[in-house]
Amino acid sequence: MDQKQEVEKKSAKERSPWLEVVETIVLALILAFLIRTFVIESFEVNGTSMLPTLHNGDRVLVNKFLYDFEEPHTGQIIVFKSPVIPSQDWIKRVIGIPGDTISVKNNVVYINGKKYPEPFLKYRQSVNVPPTYVPKGYLWVEGDNRPKSYDSRLFGLLPMKNVRGQAFLIWWPPHDFHWLK
Repeated sequence: MDQKQEVEKKSAKERSPWLEVVETIVLALILAFLIRTFVIESFEVNGTSMLPTLHNGDRVLVNKFLYDFEEPHTGQIIVFKSPVIPSQDWIKRVIGIPGDTISVKNNVVYINGKKYPEPFLKYRQSVNVPPTYVPKGYLWVEGDNRPKSYDSRLFGLLPMKNVRGQAFLIWWPPHDFHWLK
């Protein structure tokens, strides 16, 4: 064995177990920070605007990088920075995407003149919305509990830059654990 190999072997044996623990903790913290910042984050549902799909206090996982590769689709549930109260994150369902014209007549949503099926709706609100074109870079979002939802019917189009990501899983409470459609 040459001198270089002996030094490497000796330094590996002399390494403190505490140093390894500290390195492991630092690496775990860095990975957790990167994952939470760029990949997946947990959000708590506040309010009843998404009943019956989501309940107050539910916790959902949100895919934060999906929309770096594709555009949102009609029907997806998204978390976004509120255009009304920027310090809050809100959760709603995508109804209109760029290029769509959205209207609401007698409690029925129309996308490009065709009735949009909403089997997830339990609560409707008597409201009419004139045809509204969704330009590039914007979305039309609505809550599933229309009478209790402050959404695009009131604040208008949502800028895509406000979107944090797609909610894909309810993970809390445990009895309600399931994938979101």
